Amino acid sequence: MAFDTPAGAGRAARHIRLTSHSGGADAPVIHWGAATAAERGPVIGTTGSREHRNVIGTHSGSYGVYRALAVAAGALSPQHRADLTDTAPTDVIGPHPQWQDPAAIVGLDPWGAAVADVFAADLESGRDIRPTIAVTKAHVMLPEVGTALQQGRLRPDGRLLLDNGAAVVTKVAVEPVWHLPGVAARFGCTEAALRRALFEETGGMYPELVTRGDLEVFLPPIGGQTVYIFGNPRDLADPAVELTARVHDECNGSDVFGSDICTCRPYLTHAIEECIAGAQRGGVGLVAYSRKEGRALGEVTKFLVYNARKRQAGGDTADQYFARTECVAGVQDMRFQELMPDVLHWLGITRIHRLVSMSNMKYDAITGSGITVDERVNIPDDLIPADARVEIDAKMAAGYFTPGPVPDAEDLKNTVGRGLV
Repeated sequence: MAFDTPAGAGRAARHIRLTSHSGGADAPVIHWGAATAAERGPVIGTTGSREHRNVIGTHSGSYGVYRALAVAAGALSPQHRADLTDTAPTDVIGPHPQWQDPAAIVGLDPWGAAVADVFAADLESGRDIRPTIAVTKAHVMLPEVGTALQQGRLRPDGRLLLDNGAAVVTKVAVEPVWHLPGVAARFGCTEAALRRALFEETGGMYPELVTRGDLEVFLPPIGGQTVYIFGNPRDLADPAVELTARVHDECNGSDVFGSDICTCRPYLTHAIEECIAGAQRGGVGLVAYSRKEGRALGEVTKFLVYNARKRQAGGDTADQYFARTECVAGVQDMRFQELMPDVLHWLGITRIHRLVSMSNMKYDAITGSGITVDERVNIPDDLIPADARVEIDAKMAAGYFTPGPVPDAEDLKNTVGRGLV
């Protein structure tokens, strides 16, 4: 079926091609978890190469919508192909044994950083294959690291930490690439149930989810991850090298703007300090930062919950912390850490010596995926903002790790935050 569409800025009228039941006759088959890139096959989600497309969705995660706007506005040709000259990773990651296990990695493409190399022949044949992972070098500068230098907790070494307080890191950007059978298995549901929920809860955005069972890979329109590596990336896969790590879920209000209602930024910066110190001891540090704002409920819902917490009878209290979220969102948390360990497996990690996290959900997901955790590091009490005591007490009572006593019901009632709204 085809519909005429009017001419846009600089574009001629053309037909809309619906691909829910046809197309992709010349697309390469993806064999998820194959031993080599050639056996696995490339992931092709570019709209300008319809006959080669072998996935549902498009590249760039949530930014794919901005690409559509650029095309609609006439600022971008839909036939544009990326020039990958000089874009190769600054550090080679893998391949690691986990890449050959179809159950170990289901939420990203392990070959996604090396497409220009491992799929060179496919690119030369005209297939538009794009990276879903990029690896570069960077300097990270945080005021808290500067404070640690001033107070003598950290010392510059000219290699990992410079005199001006800049930490030298390897930085990795990861777009989500979901193998639907594997994702369904992680969540304990059938693939059919997963496909239907994704189709219906996105307003029918991707009909191929229910009409193209032959397409098993989905590029979801969600945020990905950024990984910061302190030290030699190759050491991450060596269980004999001390690894200090934190997996952190985005909290824009705290991470960027320093809101004091939660512990997100102080815990993140504390982890970065621990990673630097660990790398300077001869180990390696890792921070994996996921775009899951507001427990993956979104920032609007998050702010609504803030208002509900502050305005309820008795004010913001730890015993009602989770209840207020569930009243607004219908669920306490939608981060569902089942997919989180994938990036750790992509890096070849089998052992984390020091996990800078109190979250039981993250710990259970990591250890449940087969990675050993030796020690869990809690946030020091002096880094907890006064208004965040409500959050931390509620989480400890709910199962978060703490080396001290677990708050009881009376403690939770007595932990009260400030009423700012």
